[in-house]
Amino acid sequence: MKNNWKLLTLVLATMVFVLAACNSNNESTNEDSNTSSETTEQSTENSAYPLTVSPTITSTETEDAGTVAFEDVTLEKMPEKIVVFDYGFLDTLDAIGVEGIVGLPKDSSLPAHLSKYESDEYANVGSLKEPLLEDIAALEPDVIFISGRQATFYEQLKEITPNVIFVGTNQNDYWNTFLASTDIAATIFGKEAEVEENVAKIESAIEEVKELAGQFDNTLVTMYNEGKLSGFSTNSRFGYIYDIYGFVPVTEDIEASSHGSNFGFEAILEFNPEVLFVIDRTAATGGKSNITSDMENDIIKQTNAYKNNRIVYLDGTLWYLSGGGVQSELAKIQEILDELK
Repeated sequence: MKNNWKLLTLVLATMVFVLAACNSNNESTNEDSNTSSETTEQSTENSAYPLTVSPTITSTETEDAGTVAFEDVTLEKMPEKIVVFDYGFLDTLDAIGVEGIVGLPKDSSLPAHLSKYESDEYANVGSLKEPLLEDIAALEPDVIFISGRQATFYEQLKEITPNVIFVGTNQNDYWNTFLASTDIAATIFGKEAEVEENVAKIESAIEEVKELAGQFDNTLVTMYNEGKLSGFSTNSRFGYIYDIYGFVPVTEDIEASSHGSNFGFEAILEFNPEVLFVIDRTAATGGKSNITSDMENDIIKQTNAYKNNRIVYLDGTLWYLSGGGVQSELAKIQEILDELK
């Protein structure tokens, strides 16, 4: 009997040892599997690096610094600390879920759909035209994204980090430079699918607004600034309303400058557009806007646009400050559709 008990005890002990060994092996296998999965994910994420990124345009003219040439930038790894000066590019990064933004210019008017970046979680790096260089340096950013308004400071920003990338659009090739900026975001942060989805929505909306535009014989795009007007035709800052959205310009004889050609109320009456778009720059730059009372004067009331209720007041912050992002581009088209459909 004693021998039987000894034998039973020995068998039980052996079973416990075997089970323990199996559990240990399973845990080790699971840990190895998890480690392998994490390593594969990190390897995939970093496989694109080092990555060379080209600017959306090669150079631009500035009042203070003359011609500024923008260089390709080689990133050694995916940026983790990001400073963004272009609201359009910030818009795109926000839409596709990029994390790591540490600073942006808060002294200019942020568009409503980006208001979350007013939080203290994100540092203020100045205004769109006046970067706070010391504050930017203190953030030790891995990359700085800029556009035309910061071009004058390009060399100074490169002293903070060589990774300064121009992501702005160009009025002479708006659509392609916009797409180039979205490609930059997609490539750097591995968000190709997200960018493709957002661009597809914009392309669909463009087809819709083109159909609407075909209902009108002629159109004029203007910008209101403290009681004064500027006019825009094709190949101008807002020329994409004609070139891409399909609206017919009432005239092409307007100087193609960034702030438009000086334009009087009498000139609008002379051209007598069927649709009159008015972008409120005053409101965009924080001024007190009297756009409705200034625009709807006795002269403008004689135009077809006024008589048929087709003066379209466009959101100044959206159009003047934050275009060039996947959300803002869609919102601009939607604003026109809402007003004219």
